[in-house]
Amino acid sequence: MAVIVAGLGGAALLLILVMTAAWATQRVTGNAGWSDAFWSFGVGLAGVGLALLPVVGADWPTGRQLLVAIAAAVWSIRLGSHIAARSRGSEEDARYAAFRKEWGADFQRRLFIFLMIQAAAGWFLCLSILAAAQNARMGLGLQDAVAVALILVAILGEAIADRQLQRFRERPNAIAGAVCQDGLWAWSRHPNYFFEWLGWLAYPIFAIDLGGGYPFGFVALTGPAFIYWLLVHVSGIPPLEAHMMRSRPDAFAGYRDRVPAFFPWPPRRQKA
Repeated sequence: MAVIVAGLGGAALLLILVMTAAWATQRVTGNAGWSDAFWSFGVGLAGVGLALLPVVGADWPTGRQLLVAIAAAVWSIRLGSHIAARSRGSEEDARYAAFRKEWGADFQRRLFIFLMIQAAAGWFLCLSILAAAQNARMGLGLQDAVAVALILVAILGEAIADRQLQRFRERPNAIAGAVCQDGLWAWSRHPNYFFEWLGWLAYPIFAIDLGGGYPFGFVALTGPAFIYWLLVHVSGIPPLEAHMMRSRPDAFAGYRDRVPAFFPWPPRRQKA
């Protein structure tokens, strides 16, 4: 237990330092969008560290620990690298640009507080990774295979969605004010968010012992529940769609009426 507590404390300190570095970086670059890359790398690093903490009564490291650590690392590197590439040499992310305008002269102070909240959110998500890795169930089985498959589908799906959006933005004949409706974006207004949430569902599958021998495993359910709430109701869809309605109201209104916000589903037909 002492090792777990120390690990959680270390993860908290790491995330505070990472997000402080993110705040300092945006002061230099003038682009707060870099903060999301710092967050992705920080959560991944903290998650890997927690995943590799010793498991009581088991040889270190267990096969499950390695799978969970690899899953966290691959997710982190893929997402963080994508956000960093997007932030390099581009305009500030619309959400942060809106904060900069809304907060005015108090932007730096309020952004620092916001980034510390993000650090706390990342720490909370890491509890799911810890719960998955600490499952001492002997050997690897069907649940573990399902969890790995889900992680792979989630990472691949999010990468495809990100690439489709990037190609849309890079089109030389792109129409100003248009909305991406290519591929996965024809079935969900935010397929990247959907696959991000789907990946966090893998940790409860790693963690939960259906035989009841590992009650702590149910803590892993907090991760997908929390990320769903954040993406759908707080910092994901609401501010992004508010920006879309301001910047391209005509195109986005029709898109919003036809395409589901989160869970992929065939688009509704427009009324004649």
